[in-house]
Order: sequence, then C-alpha cells, then structure tokens
Amino acid sequence: MRILVLSDVHGNCLALETVLADAKKKGFDQIICNGDMIQGGPQPHETVQLLREMKSPVVMGNSDAWLLTGEETDADSISEERRKKLDTVREWSLSKLNKDDCVFIESFQATVSIDLGNGKSLLAFHGSPTSFDQVLLPSTSEEEYQEVFKPYSDHILTGGHVHLQYTRRLRDSQNFYFNPGSVGVAYNHDQTGEQKLLDPWAEYALLTIDKSNVQLEFIRVALDMDKMADVYRSSSRPFAGEAMAQYKSYA
Repeated sequence: MRILVLSDVHGNCLALETVLADAKKKGFDQIICNGDMIQGGPQPHETVQLLREMKSPVVMGNSDAWLLTGEETDADSISEERRKKLDTVREWSLSKLNKDDCVFIESFQATVSIDLGNGKSLLAFHGSPTSFDQVLLPSTSEEEYQEVFKPYSDHILTGGHVHLQYTRRLRDSQNFYFNPGSVGVAYNHDQTGEQKLLDPWAEYALLTIDKSNVQLEFIRVALDMDKMADVYRSSSRPFAGEAMAQYKSYA
C-alpha cells in the first residue's frame, strides 16, 4: 500500500494541483491530508472543490478551525498589525466560500486512522494527537516528544503544522513520526523576523508499506511562479502583492 500524505495547503490550489500531478506519476493508493488546507492562500473555494474531488480524509488544522470560528487558540503572540492583516484575509476567505464549502470544512476530523495491513496502521493529526496547536520540531526535547507520542506508539504517526519535512523514531517501538512538510507554504525555519521568505516549491510525502518493509519518501516539486503570480493578481486576495513578494525576495 502506498499513501500520499499532504499537509498545510493553506488555500494554494495551484500548489495542490502541482503535487497531485507529480504524485500520480509515482503512483499511490490513498491520500490523507494533515490539516490547514483552506485558510490563507488565494484559492480557498478552489481548494475545497479539489479536496472534494479527491475524496480523501482530512484532518482539522488550527487555521481552518480559526477560519470557521474566529476563535484564537494558538498561544503564540504576533504584532497587532499582522493580526489585523490576518483578520482581513480571513474575512475575504469566508466571502469566497459558500455554505456547502463551510459544511465540508466542518467535517474535517481531529485525527484520522488508516489500516495499512500486516498489523500496521497510520494515525494522522495536525499538531499532535491531542492538540492541533502543538508545535513539535526536530529541536523539541526528547522527553517532551516521547511523552506526547507514547500513548500512540502502536501507530506510524504523521502530523503537520510546522511546515517542515522530518522524521523521528518512537521509543520502544518499531514505529516513527513524520511530517510531510507544506504543500502551499514551504519555508526555511532558520529565519529571523515575523515575516518569513517562502520556498518556490511544494512538499509532500509518500509512505509505502510492502509486507514487513516500510519506505518513506520526502518530495519537493517546483512551483510555476509565473502561474502563481497570475493566481494572486486575479484573486482579489488582500495583500496579494506582499504575499507574492515573499517568494520573489527569496532568490
């Protein structure tokens, strides 16, 4: 069995289409989405439509919960100016979604489990199995990391939230955790300042289970930045120029 694992599309349907086209060349049996699929990018409605067509289970991410409710759950503080911009983009995103779109987003689940056969299963979530806001990085202490995942060590685990491709082993288990990275907003974590420069590619993972063999692939696929610029220009998304400048400044 081969599972295509996606996360953090953030309303970038062009990036999602790019990933799907690339993954279809490699082949897969099922898709799972680790959350934060809709809010933030220039194509919220288009992303919902494509997710519907994919018919894959989707985890609820913190940004999509915030899109629906407007309730802040993340403890991280940001500047008042950035907060106002995020609120403005949220209002625009909601204006692009119809009632059926919102009902679809509401159907996203806290966690999703997939039977991989041969006694193996995959548990997907956003931040952690108990909180879509929890930040888990390669630098997270071993004690905290093992404490969070110990109750779930009978699964292979996959999450999102931090937009970073990496994997860590579970203690006293043959299983592991992995993050597929971000489809729509990939970036280098080793940056200072509130505004991050974005990478011009989309990230995803392929998990292959063949009897007792397990293979995990991290993939980056280049984005067509001319098309991306056209999408932003035609979207009417607030602060579209600033969003594209994050990509343009990267080089």
